[in-house]
Amino acid sequence: MNDMGRETRLAAATLRTCSGEQRSAAIRAMAGRLRASSANVLAANAADVAAATGMIDRLMLDEARLEGIALALEAVADLPDPVGEEIARWTRPNGLDIARVRTPIGVIGMIYESRPNVTADAAAICVRSGNAVILRPGSDALGTCLAIHRALAAGLEEAGLPAGCVQIVPTADREAVGLMLGGLDGTIDLIIPRGGKALVERVSREARVATLGHLEGICHAYVHASADIDTALSVIANAKMRRVSICGATETLLVDRAIAPRLLPRLAGALPGCELRGDEESRASAPMEPAVESDWSTEYLAPVLAVRTVAGLDEAVAHIARYGTGHTETILAEDAGAAEAFLDRVDSAIVMWNASTQFADGGEFGFGAEIGIATGKLHARGPVGPEQLTTFKYVVRGTGQVRP
Repeated sequence: MNDMGRETRLAAATLRTCSGEQRSAAIRAMAGRLRASSANVLAANAADVAAATGMIDRLMLDEARLEGIALALEAVADLPDPVGEEIARWTRPNGLDIARVRTPIGVIGMIYESRPNVTADAAAICVRSGNAVILRPGSDALGTCLAIHRALAAGLEEAGLPAGCVQIVPTADREAVGLMLGGLDGTIDLIIPRGGKALVERVSREARVATLGHLEGICHAYVHASADIDTALSVIANAKMRRVSICGATETLLVDRAIAPRLLPRLAGALPGCELRGDEESRASAPMEPAVESDWSTEYLAPVLAVRTVAGLDEAVAHIARYGTGHTETILAEDAGAAEAFLDRVDSAIVMWNASTQFADGGEFGFGAEIGIATGKLHARGPVGPEQLTTFKYVVRGTGQVRP
């Protein structure tokens, strides 16, 4: 593992100084090699799926999903190169010219579960932003991820970059995670976890290097009294049921008391196959299972929706502040003043108006793909794309100035 760290550190130095055009070419070559390896990747995935015991939807690939991964790589390749971008520039009274310039972070350690697409997304985003990466997939997706990685490494070499720019831990041994969290003898600069609560808690507890990630995605939709009911039901259905297993799926619905008697009787029909768990006031408007206190703080990742009737905007905002995880919240409203108040007062990474929470995705934000959704408040927040995986340095140009 330490040898892998040192090799990745050397590769990061190459990535930092190569041109943006070469990094773009490498990502396109990675996409091409992935398509050429589709039979091998799908065969490995079939074996992983056959052995899996849960989260099948996250794990499973088919031709369409694999093509979607390749297209996401190409979208990342087409993004503007963030490395070397001048964020700001000014001249001091003494003549010093000072510029703030984007620069790669260095070596990223990515620890993730279930989703084989993360192997490709993380690799592309790191290469685009000039960072090398060490990938540690979960045991359930290991065969698929190894097959994807072989294609990505071949693409890097085709473009003249070292295969060590994107490394993968080839074992499911949990000790490898512990070694990465220790920093691999100082070679890892940032750890990004992407997976369940237990993984993220372990990373937060044990990491000896900086981390970037989110713990849970307890996302809320609030239906304001001014909402158009048909629009609201359509958005709620998508926000909950499009894919129930992603972190951007709505888990709690807050309904304004003024609109609840008209909206809630139609809710079950708009969400076929979804179990509704409501508070006492919501159940007075429509049949639901009783909600308990723990429902407000549960990320179901399943066709289950907690429903609460609230007195108005203030109570909705207070509920989100108490139970939310800072991920994504949306308001459904025709009243622009109420919507803007919600957007201003709710302190989450992503706040929306009349849009599904499932738009909480780097690809939907125009980032090509994402390495995760950050819910912390330092460095990056929301979808993490290439720009968010850069830091900056100050470049100071003088003409012989000395400090008095």
